[in-house]
Amino acid sequence: MEIYIIRHAQSTNNALEDQSERVCDPPLTDLGRRQAEILARHLGQGQEPFAQAAGNRNPRGYGITRLYCSPMWRALQTAQPIGQILELAPEVWVDIHEYGGIYLDHGDAGGIVGYPGRNRSEILEEFPDYLLPADVTERGWWNQGREDRSACFGRAIKIARTLRGWAESDERVAIVSHGGFIDALLKSLLNHAPSPYVFYYHFNAAISRIDLYAGGRLDVRYFNQVAHLPPESIS
Repeated sequence: MEIYIIRHAQSTNNALEDQSERVCDPPLTDLGRRQAEILARHLGQGQEPFAQAAGNRNPRGYGITRLYCSPMWRALQTAQPIGQILELAPEVWVDIHEYGGIYLDHGDAGGIVGYPGRNRSEILEEFPDYLLPADVTERGWWNQGREDRSACFGRAIKIARTLRGWAESDERVAIVSHGGFIDALLKSLLNHAPSPYVFYYHFNAAISRIDLYAGGRLDVRYFNQVAHLPPESIS
């Protein structure tokens, strides 16, 4: 099975100079929307780097068969043009959300406050063709405080275990997630300790490919690939 791990395009929080202006569930910036469109065209019509080099597949398009995204707004928006070009309905996977969940730190005035995230109706109003799991309800999908690091790694271990369970399939799976969670997921897949001193960084709209095989073998084909983005669009 081939897994394409993709960080969402640039959000308004990513572009802030003053971090006190952060919002709990930011949308994409204008640059982020351009990145998402370029990414989508590349996945649908571009040349997959490893397949082209190996000569084992038609080099146009990635042949993705399943598309997953987190329920955070920036991931939902990033997945939209990808789904349209690939003619796939994005599947929302709650457990691939960003480290921490939906929250804001209001400092001394109010401390850390958790927020529910967009509810089922709000998501389907904007993204009517998306496939939502039962845990995205009318009360939102988060409804907690700030997730701690150990809980994030627990989620990543669970997702890695699920992906390994699909290893014998012929699926080509794209996962649109977030920088902090991608770091945790890669460490879980690669059996690396969850150290805060090592971070697998991804640019916005960057792609990493990992191939999983029956018996536990894993190949890292490439990491943090942004060749599909013009240099001025990398963030």
